[in-house]
Amino acid sequence: MSGPDISVVICVYTEDRWEDILAAVSSVRAQAYPALETLLVVDHNEALLDRLTKEYKEPEEGATEVRVLANAGPRGLSAGRNTGIAASYGEVIAFLDDDAVAERDWLKHFAAGYADPRVMAVGGRTEPIWASGRRPDWFPEEFDWVVGCTYRGLPRGRVRVRNVLGGNASFRRTAFDFAGGFATGIGRDGDRLPLGCEETELCIRLTRARPDAVLLIDDRAVIHHRVPGPREHFRYFRTRTYAEGLSKALVARSVGADKGLESERRYTTRVLPAGVARGLRDALLARPGGAGRAGAIVAGVFTAAGGYVVGSVRARRGGATYSVAGIDSAPGIEGGRR
Repeated sequence: MSGPDISVVICVYTEDRWEDILAAVSSVRAQAYPALETLLVVDHNEALLDRLTKEYKEPEEGATEVRVLANAGPRGLSAGRNTGIAASYGEVIAFLDDDAVAERDWLKHFAAGYADPRVMAVGGRTEPIWASGRRPDWFPEEFDWVVGCTYRGLPRGRVRVRNVLGGNASFRRTAFDFAGGFATGIGRDGDRLPLGCEETELCIRLTRARPDAVLLIDDRAVIHHRVPGPREHFRYFRTRTYAEGLSKALVARSVGADKGLESERRYTTRVLPAGVARGLRDALLARPGGAGRAGAIVAGVFTAAGGYVVGSVRARRGGATYSVAGIDSAPGIEGGRR
Protein backbone atom coordinates (compact mmCIF):
# COMPACT_ATOMS: atom_id res chain seq x y z
CA MET A 1 0.00 0.00 0.00
CA SER A 2 1.59 3.27 -1.13
CA GLY A 3 1.94 6.23 1.16
CA PRO A 4 4.14 7.33 4.06
CA ASP A 5 5.42 4.94 6.72
CA ILE A 6 3.58 5.75 9.95
CA SER A 7 4.88 5.14 13.47
CA VAL A 8 2.25 5.15 16.21
CA VAL A 9 3.16 6.49 19.65
CA ILE A 10 1.04 5.59 22.69
CA CYS A 11 2.08 7.23 25.97
CA VAL A 12 1.16 5.27 29.10
CA TYR A 13 1.60 5.91 32.79
CA THR A 14 -0.53 3.61 34.98
CA GLU A 15 -1.23 -0.11 35.32
CA ASP A 16 -4.84 0.80 36.07
CA ARG A 17 -5.29 1.10 32.30
CA TRP A 18 -3.69 -2.24 31.47
CA GLU A 19 -6.63 -3.63 29.48
CA ASP A 20 -7.11 -0.30 27.72
CA ILE A 21 -3.44 -0.24 26.69
CA LEU A 22 -3.68 -3.74 25.23
CA ALA A 23 -6.85 -2.76 23.36
CA ALA A 24 -5.17 0.36 21.96
CA VAL A 25 -2.24 -1.68 20.65
CA SER A 26 -4.59 -4.29 19.17
CA SER A 27 -6.51 -1.58 17.31
CA VAL A 28 -3.26 -0.35 15.75
CA ARG A 29 -2.32 -3.88 14.73
CA ALA A 30 -5.71 -4.27 13.03
CA GLN A 31 -5.32 -1.23 10.76
CA ALA A 32 -6.18 -1.55 7.08
CA TYR A 33 -3.15 0.69 6.42
CA PRO A 34 -0.49 -1.08 8.49
CA ALA A 35 1.59 0.93 10.90
CA LEU A 36 5.35 0.64 10.57
CA GLU A 37 5.62 0.19 14.34
CA THR A 38 3.94 0.95 17.65
CA LEU A 39 5.91 2.63 20.41
CA LEU A 40 4.68 2.41 24.00
CA VAL A 41 6.33 5.18 26.02
CA VAL A 42 6.08 4.56 29.77
CA ASP A 43 6.05 7.66 31.97
CA HIS A 44 8.35 6.96 34.95
CA ASN A 45 6.62 3.76 36.11
CA GLU A 46 9.14 0.91 36.43
CA ALA A 47 6.52 -1.73 37.22
CA LEU A 48 4.49 -0.88 34.12
CA LEU A 49 7.63 -0.67 31.98
CA ASP A 50 8.69 -4.15 33.08
CA ARG A 51 5.23 -5.63 32.58
CA LEU A 52 4.80 -4.21 29.09
CA THR A 53 8.32 -5.25 28.10
CA LYS A 54 7.45 -8.84 29.01
CA GLU A 55 4.05 -8.62 27.30
CA TYR A 56 5.57 -7.58 23.96
CA LYS A 57 8.89 -9.35 24.24
CA GLU A 58 8.02 -11.98 21.65
CA PRO A 59 6.80 -10.45 18.39
CA GLU A 60 3.63 -11.92 16.88
CA GLU A 61 4.06 -13.27 13.38
CA GLY A 62 2.67 -10.82 10.84
CA ALA A 63 1.82 -8.26 13.53
CA THR A 64 3.11 -4.70 13.75
CA GLU A 65 6.24 -4.46 15.88
CA VAL A 66 5.69 -3.08 19.38
CA ARG A 67 8.57 -1.37 21.12
CA VAL A 68 8.42 -0.45 24.81
CA LEU A 69 10.59 2.37 26.10
CA ALA A 70 10.86 4.69 29.08
CA ASN A 71 10.13 8.40 28.92
CA ALA A 72 13.59 9.95 28.59
CA GLY A 73 12.47 13.40 29.74
CA PRO A 74 10.66 14.92 32.70
CA ARG A 75 7.40 13.37 33.88
CA GLY A 76 4.43 14.19 31.68
CA LEU A 77 2.73 13.59 28.36
CA SER A 78 4.74 16.11 26.32
CA ALA A 79 8.11 14.60 27.21
CA GLY A 80 6.72 11.12 26.58
CA ARG A 81 5.63 12.12 23.09
CA ASN A 82 9.02 13.68 22.43
CA THR A 83 10.67 10.42 23.49
CA GLY A 84 8.48 8.50 21.06
CA ILE A 85 9.20 10.90 18.21
CA ALA A 86 12.95 10.64 18.72
CA ALA A 87 12.89 6.82 18.82
CA SER A 88 10.51 6.33 15.87
CA TYR A 89 11.40 5.46 12.28
CA GLY A 90 8.33 6.60 10.36
CA GLU A 91 7.98 9.50 7.96
CA VAL A 92 4.79 10.33 9.87
CA ILE A 93 4.24 9.96 13.62
CA ALA A 94 0.69 9.37 14.86
CA PHE A 95 -0.46 9.67 18.47
CA LEU A 96 -3.16 7.58 20.11
CA ASP A 97 -4.39 7.91 23.70
CA ASP A 98 -3.76 4.90 25.94
CA ASP A 99 -7.48 4.60 26.74
CA ALA A 100 -8.71 4.75 23.15
CA VAL A 101 -9.17 2.36 20.24
CA ALA A 102 -8.84 3.34 16.59
CA GLU A 103 -11.23 2.33 13.84
CA ARG A 104 -9.78 0.13 11.11
CA ASP A 105 -9.31 2.96 8.57
CA TRP A 106 -7.79 5.44 11.05
CA LEU A 107 -4.26 5.40 9.57
CA LYS A 108 -5.58 5.09 6.03
CA HIS A 109 -7.24 8.51 6.30
CA PHE A 110 -4.18 10.01 7.96
CA ALA A 111 -1.95 8.72 5.18
CA ALA A 112 -4.22 10.13 2.47
CA GLY A 113 -3.86 13.62 3.90
CA TYR A 114 -0.10 13.61 3.34
CA ALA A 115 -0.43 13.25 -0.43
CA ASP A 116 -0.14 17.04 -0.42
CA PRO A 117 3.49 17.85 0.52
CA ARG A 118 2.38 21.06 2.26
CA VAL A 119 0.44 19.08 4.86
CA MET A 120 2.36 18.92 8.13
CA ALA A 121 -0.33 17.51 10.44
CA VAL A 122 -3.57 15.54 10.16
CA GLY A 123 -5.97 14.98 13.05
CA GLY A 124 -9.17 12.99 13.36
CA ARG A 125 -12.47 12.65 15.22
CA THR A 126 -12.62 11.30 18.78
CA GLU A 127 -15.89 9.81 20.02
CA PRO A 128 -16.59 9.30 23.76
CA ILE A 129 -17.31 5.92 25.35
CA TRP A 130 -19.11 6.88 28.55
CA ALA A 131 -18.50 4.64 31.57
CA SER A 132 -22.19 4.86 32.47
CA GLY A 133 -23.19 3.74 28.97
CA ARG A 134 -24.55 7.08 27.80
CA ARG A 135 -23.85 10.80 27.86
CA PRO A 136 -24.94 12.47 31.12
CA ASP A 137 -28.07 14.55 30.44
CA TRP A 138 -26.40 17.74 31.68
CA PHE A 139 -23.13 17.34 29.71
CA PRO A 140 -23.08 19.66 26.64
CA GLU A 141 -21.54 18.37 23.41
CA GLU A 142 -19.90 21.78 23.03
CA PHE A 143 -17.63 20.80 25.94
CA ASP A 144 -16.65 17.29 24.87
CA TRP A 145 -13.05 18.56 24.76
CA VAL A 146 -13.24 18.36 28.56
CA VAL A 147 -13.09 14.56 28.23
CA GLY A 148 -10.61 14.57 25.34
CA CYS A 149 -13.15 14.21 22.53
CA THR A 150 -14.27 16.09 19.44
CA TYR A 151 -16.76 18.79 20.41
CA ARG A 152 -19.71 20.43 18.71
CA GLY A 153 -18.49 23.45 16.77
CA LEU A 154 -15.52 21.87 15.02
CA PRO A 155 -15.86 21.84 11.22
CA ARG A 156 -16.87 18.56 9.57
CA GLY A 157 -15.17 16.69 6.73
CA ARG A 158 -11.52 17.17 5.81
CA VAL A 159 -10.79 20.78 6.59
CA ARG A 160 -7.91 23.09 7.36
CA VAL A 161 -7.55 24.06 11.04
CA ARG A 162 -5.31 26.09 13.35
CA ASN A 163 -4.42 23.03 15.43
CA VAL A 164 -5.11 19.33 15.70
CA LEU A 165 -6.15 17.64 18.97
CA GLY A 166 -3.34 15.65 20.56
CA GLY A 167 -5.00 12.34 21.45
CA ASN A 168 -5.90 11.63 17.82
CA ALA A 169 -3.31 13.32 15.64
CA SER A 170 -0.36 12.81 13.34
CA PHE A 171 2.56 14.94 12.21
CA ARG A 172 5.03 14.73 9.38
CA ARG A 173 8.46 14.10 10.91
CA THR A 174 9.88 17.23 9.35
CA ALA A 175 7.37 19.28 11.35
CA PHE A 176 9.49 18.64 14.43
CA ASP A 177 12.64 19.62 12.55
CA PHE A 178 11.08 23.00 11.85
CA ALA A 179 9.33 23.64 15.17
CA GLY A 180 10.94 21.42 17.80
CA GLY A 181 8.99 19.04 20.00
CA PHE A 182 6.03 19.31 22.36
CA ALA A 183 6.52 21.90 25.10
CA THR A 184 7.00 20.51 28.60
CA GLY A 185 5.25 22.35 31.41
CA ILE A 186 1.90 22.68 29.61
CA GLY A 187 0.41 19.24 29.04
CA ARG A 188 -0.83 16.47 31.29
CA ASP A 189 1.18 14.85 34.08
CA GLY A 190 -0.58 11.65 35.09
CA ASP A 191 -3.61 12.30 37.29
CA ARG A 192 -2.55 15.78 38.43
CA LEU A 193 -4.35 18.98 37.46
CA PRO A 194 -5.52 18.23 33.89
CA LEU A 195 -3.68 20.89 31.93
CA GLY A 196 -3.60 20.85 28.15
CA CYS A 197 -3.01 22.95 25.00
CA GLU A 198 0.43 21.48 24.25
CA GLU A 199 -0.69 20.51 20.75
CA THR A 200 -2.18 23.98 20.20
CA GLU A 201 1.11 25.63 21.13
CA LEU A 202 3.08 23.24 18.89
CA CYS A 203 0.79 23.82 15.90
CA ILE A 204 1.01 27.61 16.23
CA ARG A 205 4.79 27.38 16.56
CA LEU A 206 4.89 25.15 13.48
CA THR A 207 2.88 27.50 11.27
CA ARG A 208 5.06 30.38 12.39
CA ALA A 209 8.17 28.45 11.39
CA ARG A 210 6.54 27.29 8.15
CA PRO A 211 3.84 29.79 7.06
CA ASP A 212 3.00 27.56 4.09
CA ALA A 213 2.24 24.55 6.33
CA VAL A 214 -1.23 23.03 6.09
CA LEU A 215 -2.85 21.40 9.13
CA LEU A 216 -5.95 19.28 8.61
CA ILE A 217 -8.67 17.48 10.49
CA ASP A 218 -10.29 14.55 8.69
CA ASP A 219 -13.33 13.41 10.66
CA ARG A 220 -13.23 10.00 8.98
CA ALA A 221 -10.12 9.16 11.03
CA VAL A 222 -12.07 8.00 14.07
CA ILE A 223 -11.02 6.75 17.48
CA HIS A 224 -13.21 5.85 20.46
CA HIS A 225 -12.04 7.24 23.78
CA ARG A 226 -13.04 5.89 27.20
CA VAL A 227 -14.48 8.38 29.67
CA PRO A 228 -14.11 7.00 33.22
CA GLY A 229 -16.89 7.48 35.73
CA PRO A 230 -15.31 10.35 37.73
CA ARG A 231 -15.04 12.42 34.55
CA GLU A 232 -18.80 12.27 34.05
CA HIS A 233 -19.32 14.47 37.11
CA PHE A 234 -19.53 18.25 37.28
CA ARG A 235 -16.60 18.44 39.68
CA TYR A 236 -14.22 17.17 36.98
CA PHE A 237 -15.91 19.39 34.38
CA ARG A 238 -15.22 22.45 36.53
CA THR A 239 -11.62 21.41 37.26
CA ARG A 240 -10.85 20.72 33.61
CA THR A 241 -12.33 23.96 32.30
CA TYR A 242 -10.37 25.93 34.90
CA ALA A 243 -7.18 24.10 33.90
CA GLU A 244 -7.86 24.88 30.25
CA GLY A 245 -7.98 28.56 31.12
CA LEU A 246 -4.62 28.28 32.88
CA SER A 247 -3.10 26.56 29.86
CA LYS A 248 -4.58 29.01 27.34
CA ALA A 249 -3.09 31.91 29.29
CA LEU A 250 0.36 30.36 29.09
CA VAL A 251 0.02 29.74 25.35
CA ALA A 252 -1.34 33.25 24.69
CA ARG A 253 1.53 34.73 26.69
CA SER A 254 3.98 32.91 24.43
CA VAL A 255 2.44 33.18 20.96
CA GLY A 256 0.24 36.25 21.45
CA ALA A 257 -3.49 36.47 22.10
CA ASP A 258 -4.30 36.92 18.39
CA LYS A 259 -3.09 33.41 17.54
CA GLY A 260 -3.47 31.85 20.96
CA LEU A 261 -7.18 32.70 21.17
CA GLU A 262 -8.09 32.88 17.46
CA SER A 263 -10.31 29.78 17.39
CA GLU A 264 -11.60 30.35 20.92
CA ARG A 265 -13.18 33.70 19.98
CA ARG A 266 -15.44 32.08 17.40
CA TYR A 267 -16.19 29.26 19.82
CA THR A 268 -17.25 31.59 22.65
CA THR A 269 -19.16 34.11 20.52
CA ARG A 270 -20.99 31.71 18.18
CA VAL A 271 -20.85 28.05 19.22
CA LEU A 272 -21.51 28.46 22.95
CA PRO A 273 -24.41 30.95 22.70
CA ALA A 274 -26.09 28.58 20.25
CA GLY A 275 -25.57 25.76 22.75
CA VAL A 276 -27.17 27.78 25.55
CA ALA A 277 -30.12 28.54 23.30
CA ARG A 278 -30.59 24.86 22.48
CA GLY A 279 -30.44 23.95 26.15
CA LEU A 280 -33.04 26.54 27.09
CA ARG A 281 -35.27 25.43 24.21
CA ASP A 282 -35.03 21.83 25.38
CA ALA A 283 -35.88 22.94 28.92
CA LEU A 284 -39.00 24.72 27.65
CA LEU A 285 -39.97 21.55 25.77
CA ALA A 286 -39.43 19.52 28.98
CA ARG A 287 -36.61 17.51 27.41
CA PRO A 288 -34.16 15.92 29.87
CA GLY A 289 -31.07 17.93 30.79
CA GLY A 290 -31.82 21.07 28.79
CA ALA A 291 -31.43 23.50 31.68
CA GLY A 292 -28.44 21.58 32.98
CA ARG A 293 -26.63 21.81 29.64
CA ALA A 294 -27.29 25.53 29.37
CA GLY A 295 -26.07 26.03 32.92
CA ALA A 296 -22.97 23.88 32.36
CA ILE A 297 -22.00 25.96 29.31
CA VAL A 298 -22.28 29.18 31.31
CA ALA A 299 -20.36 27.66 34.22
CA GLY A 300 -17.69 26.33 31.87
CA VAL A 301 -17.16 29.76 30.34
CA PHE A 302 -16.78 31.42 33.74
CA THR A 303 -14.41 28.81 35.18
CA ALA A 304 -12.25 28.84 32.04
CA ALA A 305 -12.19 32.64 32.15
CA GLY A 306 -11.19 32.49 35.81
CA GLY A 307 -8.36 30.10 34.99
CA TYR A 308 -7.25 32.38 32.18
CA VAL A 309 -7.07 35.40 34.50
CA VAL A 310 -5.12 33.47 37.14
CA GLY A 311 -2.84 31.99 34.49
CA SER A 312 -2.19 35.40 32.94
CA VAL A 313 -1.17 36.84 36.31
CA ARG A 314 1.13 33.89 36.97
CA ALA A 315 2.70 34.19 33.52
CA ARG A 316 3.36 37.91 33.95
CA ARG A 317 5.00 37.26 37.30
CA GLY A 318 7.14 34.49 35.83
CA GLY A 319 5.49 31.81 37.95
CA ALA A 320 4.33 29.73 35.00
CA THR A 321 6.80 28.65 32.35
CA TYR A 322 7.38 25.92 29.83
CA SER A 323 10.25 24.85 27.64
CA VAL A 324 10.61 23.55 24.09
CA ALA A 325 13.30 21.00 23.30
CA GLY A 326 14.61 19.88 19.95
CA ILE A 327 14.01 16.27 18.90
CA ASP A 328 17.10 14.10 18.73
CA SER A 329 16.90 10.91 16.68
CA ALA A 330 17.40 7.56 18.31
CA PRO A 331 21.03 6.34 18.42
CA GLY A 332 22.15 5.05 15.04
CA ILE A 333 19.24 6.60 13.21
CA GLU A 334 19.67 9.45 10.77
CA GLY A 335 16.60 11.67 10.51
CA GLY A 336 14.68 9.18 12.61
CA ARG A 337 14.48 6.56 9.83
CA ARG A 338 15.85 3.07 9.46
